[in-house]
Amino acid sequence: MRILLLHPNYHSGGAEIAGNWPPAWAAYIAGALKSAGFTDLRFIDAMTNDLSDDALRDILRAERPDIIGSTAITPSIYKAERLLKIAREEHPGALTVLGGVHATFMYGQVLAEAPWIDVIVRGEGEGIIVDLARAVAAGNFAATRHDIRGIAFREAGKVVATEAAPTVKDLDALAPDWSILDWDRYRYIPLGTRVAIPNMARGCPFTCSFCSQWKFWRDYRYRDPSKVVDEIVRLRDEHGVGFFILADEEPTINRKKFVAFCEELIARDVGLLWGINTRVTDILRDEALLPLYRRAGLIHVSLGTEAAAQMKLDRFNKETTIEQNRKAIALLRAAGIVVEAQFIVGLENETRETLEETYRMARDWAPDLANWSMYTPWPFSDLFRDLADKVEVFDYEKYNFVTPIIRPAAMDRAELLDRVMHNYRRFYMRKAFFSYPWAGSGARRRYLLGCLKAFMKSGFERKFYDLGRVGYWGPQSKRKVDFHFDGARSRAGAEQVEWRTMHDNKRHPSKAPSPAEPPP
Repeated sequence: MRILLLHPNYHSGGAEIAGNWPPAWAAYIAGALKSAGFTDLRFIDAMTNDLSDDALRDILRAERPDIIGSTAITPSIYKAERLLKIAREEHPGALTVLGGVHATFMYGQVLAEAPWIDVIVRGEGEGIIVDLARAVAAGNFAATRHDIRGIAFREAGKVVATEAAPTVKDLDALAPDWSILDWDRYRYIPLGTRVAIPNMARGCPFTCSFCSQWKFWRDYRYRDPSKVVDEIVRLRDEHGVGFFILADEEPTINRKKFVAFCEELIARDVGLLWGINTRVTDILRDEALLPLYRRAGLIHVSLGTEAAAQMKLDRFNKETTIEQNRKAIALLRAAGIVVEAQFIVGLENETRETLEETYRMARDWAPDLANWSMYTPWPFSDLFRDLADKVEVFDYEKYNFVTPIIRPAAMDRAELLDRVMHNYRRFYMRKAFFSYPWAGSGARRRYLLGCLKAFMKSGFERKFYDLGRVGYWGPQSKRKVDFHFDGARSRAGAEQVEWRTMHDNKRHPSKAPSPAEPPP
């Protein structure tokens, strides 16, 4: 039985300005299928290879698949739907399958607008895709699909969602097949080396109102740190990976296991630089451990500072303060770790003054990097429901952190974009002339100069923040900016969205555990 896995060709000028990221989902799904005996499999990365519809059609035409699977986050959903439509046109007898976070919660809308998709995989896909493959191989998928947990499909004009599948309890038992990726295509521009995105855990015990991680992964589960290092060593030795970023939302939640991970990297002299995202409170908690983290190769920490105004922090359920943000940044820099401050902007109460405040905070806190992300209200998040009357754009392709989805009451979207670019210009101009060239010596300085190179490259190519596509060339072009919203897209009906999280409330309270009491 032949299986094709396809990654949709979506670009937005966001995180990809630092390089091409290997689609880990394909490796995990391929590994699960091959472990179950389904070895006739091919992966096509239309995004990294920037494949046009015609080029993709030519590739598909030469195949004879029985199952064609893809994935989608919210902004790539239309590309994924289009990709599977082409697949259906070329192979009408194949089973078309879509997974990922958007389809998991929006399966009702997806199946209504893309009837050529046969099955939606809801949640973690490793076990579900194997069950699907077995049913197709046995020739009885149509008769047994009600018995396959964790899927959705259409039947007699209605959408049917089966019982939720259990989460993967033993993450170390998963065997991702990294060999299906063309590794020379996945390069991290700041260091000019191949990049991987392994994970230490799935899920998150925190319930930030704008986030989807805790809803999608449900249980919080952590891998054996030594097994994670085994995987990183294989990625280094077998695939030439020279830098990695942990995929976890917050790998430092469990301090004991994170410390064990760092100690294992040091003991085995793995010799790679790496980065993470984490919370401010974890950095404050681990002040004495930061030198250990740096010795283990940690070079880049992206902090969820999120907002300069305490009101916004409270609204996002961040449970941090402005002063805590400032101190965490200072501690990381003192430890020789490059620190990136993340700011969320673009809510309905944004003004020129609040945007200026974020710039002043970024300047005064002195992070090495700063990133201003447009608030993107995932259509299945709690905050989306809270802002229901403020959301006017339902073109999910623009839900990409660089396009203003919410229109502030005090300014239009073009001015919001212009003021954000004003912050970027000032911040990085100061860094380029007065900071990076004198940022000490060694890995930290080389890394910062590499980051500057990535910014300059994306700016020259007009890819940064999707500026070329929207027609922004500076303040003088504000009136000509066009975000190209598709006005034909409409809000999903309440019955088309899965709002439940399927959490076990006894194990996952609505309030997160204290950072000083990490879960076991």
